[in-house]
Amino acid sequence: MSTSPRRAILYMPGDDGHKIRKAITLGVDSICMDLEDGVAAGKKQIARQTIVDALTTLDFAHSEKLVRINAIESGLAEEDLETIVPHRPHGIVLPKVRNAHQIQWVSKKISELEQASGIPEGETTLLAIIETAQGIVNLRDIAQADARLSALIFGAEDLAGDLGATRTPQGTEIFYARSAVVIHAKAYGLEAIDMIYTDFHDESGLRREASEAVQMGYSGKQIIHPNQVRPVQEVFTPSDEQIARALEIIRLYEDHVEKGVGAFAIDGKLIDAPVVRAARQVLARASVAGKINTSM
Repeated sequence: MSTSPRRAILYMPGDDGHKIRKAITLGVDSICMDLEDGVAAGKKQIARQTIVDALTTLDFAHSEKLVRINAIESGLAEEDLETIVPHRPHGIVLPKVRNAHQIQWVSKKISELEQASGIPEGETTLLAIIETAQGIVNLRDIAQADARLSALIFGAEDLAGDLGATRTPQGTEIFYARSAVVIHAKAYGLEAIDMIYTDFHDESGLRREASEAVQMGYSGKQIIHPNQVRPVQEVFTPSDEQIARALEIIRLYEDHVEKGVGAFAIDGKLIDAPVVRAARQVLARASVAGKINTSM
């Protein structure tokens, strides 16, 4: 799992240098320069060169540098990797992952390029977008496919298209898949990144959906507009009150354990091992976000 926050992953079209330069001023955790859906078929080569220029000339400060390549079945993924990996992005985002073999193929190709470019083996992480029906049913194999894999990303829009489902604000049509992605990610020690919220003018709806994702166990969310950076990163950062509550739960729990008491109540609510684990996760998120020095 990443030791840097991925509360928000902001997509920017790879052929638009102006938007990439804008992204690095926003303080967003991760910037994903896109070679796939955000780039027209006739501009793929221009986008590759624009991303190379960004990787080699721009100061991304504390933002993670990611590149979303084209899907393997497009026939463009290999050239994307050959062009991008030697210039040392922090990670490659692979869309439309259907099976473990695709993860392994990309990881092997990255290893070859790292070796040829003098890049330390394993430096380039891999994030997999799960956005097809096959990807959902193969989640167990995908999640443990390769040591380079660090995150599963849920792609609701493409999944709905693959299913022939109608997207609704409530998201009932994709709720099973949204749950399955985060469960498999956590089962195999990976980060889970939630779906995009398409209406970038609707901050209240974005905050609601991001809060749902936090409740489900997601560690971050994909975003598509600068307006979404602040609200999403705020939602995925524990508040001062949540941190204080978590610290108090752990302190009291440890005091009770020393006295031989395994469970007790605070304000009429039972405090036991599962509650303590949840408190530790709050502190871990706060630590990754830089709000406290160390996780408990």
